[in-house]
Amino acid sequence: MSLARDLELRHLTALTAVAETGTFGRAAQRLGYTQSAVSQQIAALERTVGAPLFDRPGGPRPVTLTPLGKILVDHAGAVLERVDAAATDIERFQAGTIGRIDIGTFQSVSTALLPSLLARLRAERPNIEARLVEDDDHEELVRQTIDGHLDVSFLVGDTPADIETIDLIVDPFVVLALPDVVGDDAVPAPLLNDTPLIGEQDSPCQRTVDQGLYAIGVTPDYVFRTSDNSAIAAMVRAGMGMAVVPLLSVELEDPRIAVRHLDPPIPPRRIAIGWRRDRTLSPAAERFIEITREMTAELRDRQLASIA
Repeated sequence: MSLARDLELRHLTALTAVAETGTFGRAAQRLGYTQSAVSQQIAALERTVGAPLFDRPGGPRPVTLTPLGKILVDHAGAVLERVDAAATDIERFQAGTIGRIDIGTFQSVSTALLPSLLARLRAERPNIEARLVEDDDHEELVRQTIDGHLDVSFLVGDTPADIETIDLIVDPFVVLALPDVVGDDAVPAPLLNDTPLIGEQDSPCQRTVDQGLYAIGVTPDYVFRTSDNSAIAAMVRAGMGMAVVPLLSVELEDPRIAVRHLDPPIPPRRIAIGWRRDRTLSPAAERFIEITREMTAELRDRQLASIA
């Protein structure tokens, strides 16, 4: 073990160069050293292993490897190849072109944001690996971020001091209805008291909706609950009732559903991306955050321009 600790890469580099060129002088030219520097490195290596590594016939004849030199030069080649590979991977990692990102998400972000975010990331850096963990429980995403299981996570709600966040988008709650049931303006809140509603099953988001509705004088009458945003939209399309949902969960291009603001509104969700404050992010994760900020700003502008 002590021998392995005493071996140095510069000595192995000199050994390989001399073995391949046959002379200390040509090895020095290849490495950009002086000949005496190469001789000193080989001498140090021979002291370390306790035996000569080259037979030196003198004169113009090339040096040749001893039996021990042949063994060591084979190992030296493998070690230097691994070091070169490591150096390449370090450069690629620092450039953000390789690596893995563990990302926390929840349903509406998974549907409305992540596909386009990941498509752009993969177009820029196809060797980045992304692993997604979806959970609609905000506290669970926070826990996994603090525990280090997630590099970054989309979050909605308050976060502890251990999490550093960047605000991405203010996500208003909107009303989904059939186009012939509502006008072009915002839906008056009292109208919802006389309308069957479609909602989520118990979740932090649905609890926010219910608290907001009660605060503006609406007592919701739910005729269907589901954990699937697409099922909510489908029931509205079927004429079963209206729904109050976050805008991010809405497919705005669907002409069969009207999307309207609520009057008065209930407090919107604030969506952020966060990571553990004392954790160093990889360049790939930093680039993912940059892309997320850029694309959510574009999405926000499109959303707000598309609803009454």
